[in-house]
Amino acid sequence: MEAFSVAEAKASLSAIIKMVEAGETISVTKRGKPVVKMIPTNALPTKPKMDLEKLRKLPALTPIMKTNSVEIIHQTHDGKIAE
Repeated sequence: MEAFSVAEAKASLSAIIKMVEAGETISVTKRGKPVVKMIPTNALPTKPKMDLEKLRKLPALTPIMKTNSVEIIHQTHDGKIAE
């Protein structure tokens, strides 16, 4: 991975972009410390597609509680439910 200072990156941005397009990863440094990493977009991780059918079925799989959360908090506070 090649590194450029911020000043070098400003002066050579077009060339750096071409390098990244060619598949290289470039680091931009500030006072010698890396602050930016430029990677080709095809190297970015992709999110898995959501399964909409599973999402639609989720409410049916979620158990219905007989007691709401506020009541559970009150019962816990009153010592009726062990923490």
